[in-house]
Amino acid sequence: MVTFTGRAAAPAHVLVRIVDRESVLLNLETEKYFGLDETGTRMWLLITASPNLDAAYQQLLAEFDVEPELLRTNLTELLGRLVENGLIQVLPADVGTAAAV
Repeated sequence: MVTFTGRAAAPAHVLVRIVDRESVLLNLETEKYFGLDETGTRMWLLITASPNLDAAYQQLLAEFDVEPELLRTNLTELLGRLVENGLIQVLPADVGTAAAV
């Protein structure tokens, strides 16, 4: 189960290419790839750049005209599929940050 208190990070074995607001994620270990449309790509960019998943969720709420629960459901489903396919890791928010060192 993905919690929004953690933060997302792309593992070193994941290659990401963004073209015209869409993206392709490739797991170099399994050779599986995953395509994201414009909305999914924006989600990816925010979840991998935000200090935690809730911050990314709040930013998405501000950018898109969507019901909060629908966005939470869609983001949770996307995160689950990305984790399941080894394309993203969800870590505690303070792991790997300067405060944790």
